[in-house]
Amino acid sequence: MKKILILGAGLVARPLVRYLLDQPDFRVEVASRTVSKAEKLIEGHPRGVAKELNLKSEEALKGEVAGADLVISMVPYAFHPKVAELCIAHKKQMVTTSYVSDTMKKLDADARKAGIIILNEVGLDPGIDHMEAMRVIHEIHDKGGKLVGFISFCGGLPAPEANTNPFGYKFSWSPTGVLLAGKNSAQYLQDGEEVVIPSEKLFESYSLRTIEGLGVFEGYPNRNSLPYIELYGVPETKTMLRGTLRNVGWCETVRTLVRLNVLDQEEKDWTGMTFADFLRKLLGTRAKDLKKAVSERLGISPGLAIFRRLEWLGFFSDEPLPLQKGSALDIVSARMTAKLAYVPGERDMIVLQHEFFASYPKAGKEKIVSTLIDFGIPGGDSSMARTVGLPAAIGTKLILEGKIRETGVHIPVSPEIYLPILAELKTLNIAFKEKREKL
Repeated sequence: MKKILILGAGLVARPLVRYLLDQPDFRVEVASRTVSKAEKLIEGHPRGVAKELNLKSEEALKGEVAGADLVISMVPYAFHPKVAELCIAHKKQMVTTSYVSDTMKKLDADARKAGIIILNEVGLDPGIDHMEAMRVIHEIHDKGGKLVGFISFCGGLPAPEANTNPFGYKFSWSPTGVLLAGKNSAQYLQDGEEVVIPSEKLFESYSLRTIEGLGVFEGYPNRNSLPYIELYGVPETKTMLRGTLRNVGWCETVRTLVRLNVLDQEEKDWTGMTFADFLRKLLGTRAKDLKKAVSERLGISPGLAIFRRLEWLGFFSDEPLPLQKGSALDIVSARMTAKLAYVPGERDMIVLQHEFFASYPKAGKEKIVSTLIDFGIPGGDSSMARTVGLPAAIGTKLILEGKIRETGVHIPVSPEIYLPILAELKTLNIAFKEKREKL
């Protein structure tokens, strides 16, 4: 019986754990700093074990890795290289859903020498997005064509009936990572020209995207798209753009939060302060009319929707802050966790759309649009948890069954990896719909 060690018991881990426990030849051990979270995932299953583990204890972590056949790291990405080094030392396979860091890339030769695979980016975005992109790109190349353009947008959003607040967004985990996207710069290729968007201009650089059956969304570029020209094997392309989807109004909101400095990460003392005091301190003002002060500082009309969002969040109120110490970002994250949360029975939604522009020697040009729309299960798993956790679970099964034989540090861009994962996801009702048109 193969032993799988899962590090972390966060909100996207349940479908991963339950899928693996459903496989008769696997023993699943979930290790978490908070053992009660791991116990909740195992639910007393006879082949499941919940363990308490502090990742900062290297000896304890080493012991757990040494006793496993495969390690799935679902902890913050900064810990992945340490886990990977232990997997290499003990010749254990490894799976993560996180982006490959430069540190992880440097472990490729060591992983090959150890005869193991470290499979990264096998979640949703990154993950399913790569797999569907490569499926279509390889099909275009197999037909003798060239990919001349690729545009992709992905977003995790509330389902339409659950879109009940002025932000058009809800969090099922800490908002910190989502908000910090407001400080990222972006690069992409558009019609043969490299475009660089500095972080302060990111949320001015969005486009409106129409998704059939759902309506109009905002799409903004996601970090650096240029490396995917090489990763996807498409040196011929003139456009390479990967971006994030949000409901209309989100870009203005985050842009304003950045300008108000509420995403500052410096630790401060906020003892005895209200939200209005908090905002005044960030603005460096003692003005009684806080809305007017914000309006003047940002040079925007107080009648704009962003003021209604800030007011709904409580930023102009005399309500006490949720934290006495921490960064401004910590305070905003805590507030958004409380106010922008899913209530029991509400569904989330994943929208992922790829646009491929292909050129063939004889058949001319073609546009292929491949769209994944998936909804959470009311009272059950969220769509985010399913689309992140299930690809990792399937990839794990394939590795342990010997059906993925590659070694080294990888992402799921080879047919040996992506074809069986996409095929099984389809049986779990996670599937793309494709449309083609001649240009």
